[in-house]
Amino acid sequence: MTFNLFVLPFILGLIFLFFSMVKKNRNWIREMDSTDRKKLKDGWRSPKLFLALREIFFESLLHRKMFRRNPLLGYMHMSFAFGWFLLILFGNMESRIYSGLWINPPYYPIFLKFFIHDKHVLPFEIFTVPGFFRFSMDLLLVFVLSGLVMAIIKRSRSKWFGLKKTTQLQFTDKVAMTCLWLIFPLRLLAESFTAGAFGYGGGFVTQPLGNVLAFVWPLSDKAVAYSFWWMYSLSLGIFFVTLPYSRYMHIPTELLLILYRNFRIYPKKGSEYFSEIEVLSCPRCGVCIDVCQMNTAAGIHDIQAVYFLQSIRNQQVMEHITTRCLVCGRCQEICPVGIHVDFQRIVQRESFQQSQSQDYSYLKQETTRKAEVVYFAGCMSHLTPTIPGAMKKILDVAKVDYLFLDEDRSVCCGRPLMLAGKSGQAQDLVEQNKRKIMDSGANTLVASCPICFRVFREEYNLDIRILHHTQYLLELIKKGKVPLQAYFRKIAYHDPCDLGRGSGIFNEPRELLRKIADPVAIGNEGKDSLCCGGSLGLLNAGTEEKNKITKEALANYLEGDPEILVTACPLCKKTFAKLSPVEVVDIAELVMEAIPK
Repeated sequence: MTFNLFVLPFILGLIFLFFSMVKKNRNWIREMDSTDRKKLKDGWRSPKLFLALREIFFESLLHRKMFRRNPLLGYMHMSFAFGWFLLILFGNMESRIYSGLWINPPYYPIFLKFFIHDKHVLPFEIFTVPGFFRFSMDLLLVFVLSGLVMAIIKRSRSKWFGLKKTTQLQFTDKVAMTCLWLIFPLRLLAESFTAGAFGYGGGFVTQPLGNVLAFVWPLSDKAVAYSFWWMYSLSLGIFFVTLPYSRYMHIPTELLLILYRNFRIYPKKGSEYFSEIEVLSCPRCGVCIDVCQMNTAAGIHDIQAVYFLQSIRNQQVMEHITTRCLVCGRCQEICPVGIHVDFQRIVQRESFQQSQSQDYSYLKQETTRKAEVVYFAGCMSHLTPTIPGAMKKILDVAKVDYLFLDEDRSVCCGRPLMLAGKSGQAQDLVEQNKRKIMDSGANTLVASCPICFRVFREEYNLDIRILHHTQYLLELIKKGKVPLQAYFRKIAYHDPCDLGRGSGIFNEPRELLRKIADPVAIGNEGKDSLCCGGSLGLLNAGTEEKNKITKEALANYLEGDPEILVTACPLCKKTFAKLSPVEVVDIAELVMEAIPK
């Protein structure tokens, strides 16, 4: 016997899920531009496919990134994903042993213990091929059930797992989650009742449990076992049907997202298909909630990445959800899926902007002189004039032929407009600035503001070197163009969001500081650095809320009792200086003070 009516809910649910995914993938491919479609086609025939499969194994199955951050959560997610995968894999191999066929109906491995009752295999036997699979299947079932127990506990005791809050569930999430939680206990009971009814055929867990059930439950016969097989099949079928409408849609779309990333297909303006894939790939695990300073410091609990992405999926995006965000990248950094949350925020902000027109023709009236280096201070640096002042003195000492592009404060890099969702105006400004930079004939652009530095690298497409001033100053010092003397004072260094997480510049500022000062160890540095609270991306928040964020960050950076708090961002310096009990300086100012008089 290889068929029974109880398998129908499983089959129908699987068919529904299959065609739902086929339809979505077809629509996504149709929406691709020709460049992305070519990358997708070429990717399947390149080594990038193996890199993608490797990432799928380590991140989607083993949940390596989450495991490193939080071993308990990592194990919980891994037991579900990897355990279920192995149950399917080993089940298929075991079913081929008994059927003698290479291809079986998709339901056959899932419900094998209903169709096969092998009295020749002992529960603890692992030294024969059938015995090995029987033992392994029970062991894997216990592995998955251990993760299930942890998931149930986490819903009410999230703090035990290092989470202060868990995500709020919608109706379809609750239905899908209930079915998912029932699948494996029902499988255990169905296989155990069957083993107990026949007196053999179970593994080292299901056979003893079946024997106990047969002894203590007078009704534990084949009819009771049959009812549990029906419930097992129903839970699988309902889970498959609700999956596309619940948070568990991340299971198939995350695989696709990893493939696309490895094929060098990234989010860009106008790629709605990619935005939808990223939104659907959010597992709503909730790890982004506790790292959000809007939550921990400002007490705003409804705008975190998980809720923002959920609002996009529900087509209920409200303006305050998109604008009350630091766009600092902390949630993006910790996201186990690697969703570009900041990009999604900016895209959604554009939908709330009515006008995108602006006239920047007045910028064309200026003539740009030739220079080897273009120095760009940025608007925020001009609000903290000691930073460009220090840079001018250092560049003069090093005898650098430079052009101070925004010395008259008339030029903006365009990033504030982008953060506000005004991409059209920003692009006009970018084109004007780009013309000026190229007309200078410079081979290097140096920016003091990390915000400007990042936008020059990501949006300007300049065919010259683009450096933050910490990188350029270190380069000048190594070449012997800037003499330094020891400046041994105890300092704490703060990684600005756009320079650190946003641009990956962590080592150069620290190497530069070690030449002139004595850095102290602090918490939340590098990729985990805290935002100062003055972010240009935070469009909708009061002074009190911003100050709470600043105070939280200061408490972290001043734990080691430094004499000076050093940063590499003019906005961070200005924000910290308002509330800091110790002196706050930029690295450029520290370098200038270390130059022998």
